[in-house]
Amino acid sequence: MNIASTVTVDPTLDVVAEINRLRKEKNAVILAHYYQAAEIQDIADFVGDSLDLSRKAAETDADTIIFCGVRFMAEVAKILSPSKTVVLPDLEAGCSLEDSCPPDEFAAFVAAHPDHLVLSYINCSAAVKAHTDIIVTSSNAEYIVNQLPADQKIIFAPDKHLGGFLNKKLGRNMLLWQGTCIVHELFSEKELIKLKAKHPNAPVAAHPECPDAILRHSDHVGSTRSILDYVRDSDAETLIIATEPGIIHQMEKDAPHKTFIGAPGADGNCSCNTCPYMALNTMDKLYLCLRDSSPEIALDEETRIKAEKPLRKMLEMSPNAAPAKDLTRLSA
Repeated sequence: MNIASTVTVDPTLDVVAEINRLRKEKNAVILAHYYQAAEIQDIADFVGDSLDLSRKAAETDADTIIFCGVRFMAEVAKILSPSKTVVLPDLEAGCSLEDSCPPDEFAAFVAAHPDHLVLSYINCSAAVKAHTDIIVTSSNAEYIVNQLPADQKIIFAPDKHLGGFLNKKLGRNMLLWQGTCIVHELFSEKELIKLKAKHPNAPVAAHPECPDAILRHSDHVGSTRSILDYVRDSDAETLIIATEPGIIHQMEKDAPHKTFIGAPGADGNCSCNTCPYMALNTMDKLYLCLRDSSPEIALDEETRIKAEKPLRKMLEMSPNAAPAKDLTRLSA
C-alpha cells in the first residue's frame, strides 16, 4: 500500500523542519533528480542526473535512501545498496520508457538476437536490466558505445530516439527497441521554429530523448548535466530548453541573470511537457515516506544480482569511473 498517497498531512505541521529532523534521526540521505519540483530539489542532500545519483546511491553511508525521482531510479539505488532501506515518495512514480519495454517481451527479443550485445538505457525496470549486458545513461552512452568494436552487433533499448541519435552521430547500426519518453515526444517542431524566430539569438539545448525533428534544430544535445553546463557557460542571455522544465530551477540558480524558455508543445506552450510521474512526488509525500520508511523498494535477490552486473559494468566504463564527486550538495 502506498501510504504516502493516502494519508493527509496536518496543514499546521512544519514539513520542512520535520524532514530535516527525521533525516538526521534516521541517518537518511535525500536524493533528487533535476526534474523534481523546486522545493524538493532545494531540500535534497544531493541533486543530479541518473548517472550522478547512481554513483551516489553506491557510495552513500546513510542507512536510508529517500529517492525523489521515479521508480527505476530508486530500484537502481536498491540494486547497488541492497542492505539499505530505499523509499520512494510515491510508488506510482513510474516512467513511460520503462512501461514501453515489458520484461517478458524484451527477454524474447534478446533471445531472438543471441549475437547482439545488449545495451539498455537506465530508464528501464530492474527486470529489463537483468537481461542487459551494459547499462548506459544519456551522460555516458556515447562514451561507452565508442569503447565497443565497430563490428559489434548491439541491441539498444528502450529509447529509440536516444538510440537513433547515437546511431547517427557515431555511424553505428544498433538494433533499436521502439520505446519513447512521453515528455520529450510532445515537443513540437513547428512551434519550436516559431519560438526560434521570436528569439533568433537564443540557442536551443535539447535532451537526446527528443525526436530527431527537435534535435536537428538544437545547438546543443546532451544529458541534463550536460545541458546545465552548456547554459551556464554560454554567452547567450536567453536560451530555449527542450527537456522536462523542472531543470530550469537549477539553471536559474546557476545563472540568475539569464532567461530560460521551455520548448513548446503542440499548443504553443510547454505545460504539457511536465513529467506527470515526476510530479507525483510532493513535499508532503517526502515527509510521510521519511516518517514511515514507506513505500519501500523491494526486489527479489535473483533479479537484483542479475541487474547489478550491467550497472557495475556501466560504472566501470564511465568517464571518471570513481564515485561521484560532482554532485550538487544542497543541504548540510
